[in-house]
Amino acid sequence: MFKSRRSKLGHNPDYIFISCIIILVVFGLLMLSSASSDLGKIKFNDTYYYLKHQLFYGLSLGIAGFLFAFVTHYRFWQKIAVPLLLVNLLLLVLVFTPLGFSHSGANRWLSLGVFSIQPAELLKISFIIYLAAWLSPSTSLRTGSKKEKGFYRQTNILSGYLPFLIICGLVGFLILMQPSTTTVVIIMAAGLLVYFVSGARLSFVFGTIFLGLMALILVISLTPYRLARVETYLKTFFYGSEIVDPQSRGYHLEQAKIAIGSGGLWGVGFGKSTTKFKYLPEPISDSMFAVIAEELGFIGAIFLLGIFLLLFIRGIKIAKNSRDQFAKLTTLGFISIIAIQTFIHIAAISGILPLTGVPLPFISYGGTALAVFLTMSGIIVNISKYTA
Repeated sequence: MFKSRRSKLGHNPDYIFISCIIILVVFGLLMLSSASSDLGKIKFNDTYYYLKHQLFYGLSLGIAGFLFAFVTHYRFWQKIAVPLLLVNLLLLVLVFTPLGFSHSGANRWLSLGVFSIQPAELLKISFIIYLAAWLSPSTSLRTGSKKEKGFYRQTNILSGYLPFLIICGLVGFLILMQPSTTTVVIIMAAGLLVYFVSGARLSFVFGTIFLGLMALILVISLTPYRLARVETYLKTFFYGSEIVDPQSRGYHLEQAKIAIGSGGLWGVGFGKSTTKFKYLPEPISDSMFAVIAEELGFIGAIFLLGIFLLLFIRGIKIAKNSRDQFAKLTTLGFISIIAIQTFIHIAAISGILPLTGVPLPFISYGGTALAVFLTMSGIIVNISKYTA
């Protein structure tokens, strides 16, 4: 009886996880103020233009999303999983209508009056919630019944694996049309991990990886700009940067490496980066880690990586301690998205992976992304309160 009452009222949330989120958000705002100061002054005659925009349209909505998710029992999301995904898919389609607008050749934004959103970012929440609900039994795992709804979706081809491939294919196609290849990789990788942890057959997992790689190779080979990125990466990786013209395709990576190398152990000092405006492309988004490494050095970069690592560890612990399948899969899916995107951003800007244009979670400029990651975090904190 005591345990039953405690499960209904909840207990203390994971304060270490919350602390990591607060540190990352504050750190991100500080670094954004530095990385964007010159850019804001030149473009808008306002040194703090990008910082204010991030505060008004990212942090404010993010805090609202976090608080709503924190006070709302996580089971609420399981109940609305299907309509939530359907609405998100509709928003993805609307991007290609007059309501959408393009930037730098990409159709990723939807105009909603005074502000705009990226439906693909919202998909990081709705797709994971849908998969977690679809793969979870309708009652608690403690019953142990194999006849519960969702059990055969991990082992049956027709009722499980085929529908999984269809929904992944639909989501992947809509995002690729924007185009946003890396977002597809992040969401699909996290979704596959959720499917695997739910108890899917290894043959299904390896089959999905094979199909995904084939699809990725086909997409890259059919689109010149994607192929050029891969070729530049391979030439640089195997032969060194000297064979790549720094004024063309290899310019971004070359300047990022210069910025990271210039930081040394302690960095050149906060706000004193010499590459963030004149030389380094996209310093407030795609290249944010390079600015951090230059200004704060190896020590600052390690500090940031340490906070991310602690966040991932606490998230995995919350998932592991969750006695509810939906809570476990949702937490794992969200943490996977944050971890995969963090790795891709840092690896790409360091030359380990091809340049992708993916922002650093909680740090890079982008209102929708910050709001989404904070809302994710609120759901995880609520799960830590009721299931651990």
